[in-house]
Amino acid sequence: MIMEQTVLEVADNSGARTVRCFKVLGGTRRRYARVGDIVVGSVQKVVPASEVKHGEVVRGVIVRTKSAIRRPDGSYVRFDHNAVVLMRPDGTPRGTRIFGPVPRELRQKQYARIVSLAAEVV
Repeated sequence: MIMEQTVLEVADNSGARTVRCFKVLGGTRRRYARVGDIVVGSVQKVVPASEVKHGEVVRGVIVRTKSAIRRPDGSYVRFDHNAVVLMRPDGTPRGTRIFGPVPRELRQKQYARIVSLAAEVV
């Protein structure tokens, strides 16, 4: 579960390395975000000479969480770290590649573009 002040790895090649979440979108009292939810965060670490700058406010979609995701068949899937993919205001990913696995639940949440860019879908 992702909440305010959680530091997330960036799973795309937009130029950012880590983002600190400061808002979970979806309601005034919404506290936690899961896979497929949108968060607003501040860029903490960047690659030199990148498009994204340190301190920039960005939106992103959660693609991996350490907290387990329960599937309808009773199985669970969990990841080693929390990760986010940065998004543009029109809803398209800022990066052209996505690193690491992403869960297939993203396709059900209408993020087919992220699923198609990912190397591995679990």
